[in-house]
Amino acid sequence: MGASLFLALLAPPLAAAALAIAAPRAGRFSAWFNAATMPLSTGSAAWAAYALASGHAPFAAGQVWRMDALSALMALLVSLVCSLAIWYGPGFRATDGAGRMQARTFRIFANLFAATMLVAVSTNNLGVMWVAVEATTISSALLIPLRRTPASVDASWKYLLIGSVGIALALTGTVLAFVDFSSTGAAPALALNWTSLLAAAPMLHPEVARLAFVFLLVGFGTKAGLAPMHTWLPDAHAEAPAPLSAMMSGVLLAVALYAIARWKAIVDLAAGTAFTDSLLIVMALVTIAIGSLSLLAERDYKRVFAFSSIEHMGLACFGFALGPLGIFAALLHLTGHAFAKSTAFLLSGRVLTRYGTRDIAASPGLLAAMPVTGSLLAAAAIALAGLPPFGLFLSEVLLVRAGWMAGHHLLTGVVLLLMLVAFAALVHHLQRITFGTPPAGVASGERFGWSVGLLAVPLIALGWIGVGLPRHLQMLIERAVEVLRP
Repeated sequence: MGASLFLALLAPPLAAAALAIAAPRAGRFSAWFNAATMPLSTGSAAWAAYALASGHAPFAAGQVWRMDALSALMALLVSLVCSLAIWYGPGFRATDGAGRMQARTFRIFANLFAATMLVAVSTNNLGVMWVAVEATTISSALLIPLRRTPASVDASWKYLLIGSVGIALALTGTVLAFVDFSSTGAAPALALNWTSLLAAAPMLHPEVARLAFVFLLVGFGTKAGLAPMHTWLPDAHAEAPAPLSAMMSGVLLAVALYAIARWKAIVDLAAGTAFTDSLLIVMALVTIAIGSLSLLAERDYKRVFAFSSIEHMGLACFGFALGPLGIFAALLHLTGHAFAKSTAFLLSGRVLTRYGTRDIAASPGLLAAMPVTGSLLAAAAIALAGLPPFGLFLSEVLLVRAGWMAGHHLLTGVVLLLMLVAFAALVHHLQRITFGTPPAGVASGERFGWSVGLLAVPLIALGWIGVGLPRHLQMLIERAVEVLRP
């Protein structure tokens, strides 16, 4: 059963990428095949998540593949966001402005990007996880300049260089842990298996474990957009096509934090929680401050959402340092952020197509020009600002409560103040873009159809989470917390 699960999870994006490579002229068929098969990955992840939330033992296939509750939660988020992004990629409609080569390039690398993220969260081998995270850099960097401009090429190179340096540091931390574990007499073939490392963690040398975690935090933190390694993120997310921005911001950042959380669980058993918690709190506070304060002066609405992602990753990082309640809040926050941010970026792509600019000052009157898109974008921005009834309000309340209960009263107050700054900035930018009169030359009105109606689904789900946390989602996150804090 385990092998079938992993096959069903990974086969759809790999098959779609293979079809796009093998049949360069079957653009429309390739797009529809991709859209029809990607939900199979989502269904597989949802079935596994339901089973694990209900108490099923982790699924495994050999020594390489393993899915516990944490893996299932991340796989479900990745497959959901990627399925949504695939539907909005080029190739479906002649009016999307993409040529055949652009559509084919997107189908190849977007699916490889999805597959590598799914591999990263479903493997038991931390070396394979590192390879998969590195592969996400390559596959996504090639898509940033899909519509080639000097700015998009520059953003792609910046992302590739900074991301590669970061992932090289993560490799250093991985090798340190491997060598230390091997010195205990363990079989080298099992030295990077997460389950083996977790069981042997009390035998590891605390000094080596701490040093390894520093490299791992900086390395994977670069991919997660944590400060001060975040500088690639605003450019890459702003210049990338909207579906890629949705995938990168919605789930890639969460996958990198997932890698940090996996390693933290090992280092905590080897050296105690105080060291890792202190590092995470310092990095989280700097990240939240940079993300929140940068929102104040930003003039590009895609960069606004990018800096918002930095702030939200900082909040999740803060939660991972606050014990079981904080981890629960962090995982719930990553779930809500995946829904809200992917929707916001996909909607921003529709706005860019209509207005032809990302400048907030040049894009007023969205509610008048695009009533449905404007309403949904306003809802997504309100969700990201942390207002009820959306799920991010609930996760932020839990984060503040976890910080207070952990005894970090002053630090929690600082985080709360920075959250208020981000809230004010997002509401201010939202007011500027939604109200007013559209510029001359911008057509008004839009037809309600699946292409915009589908984007209401994640927001409805996010509202459901905020109003009454679904029982099975709560159980799944509780099981995921037990994975990290047994």
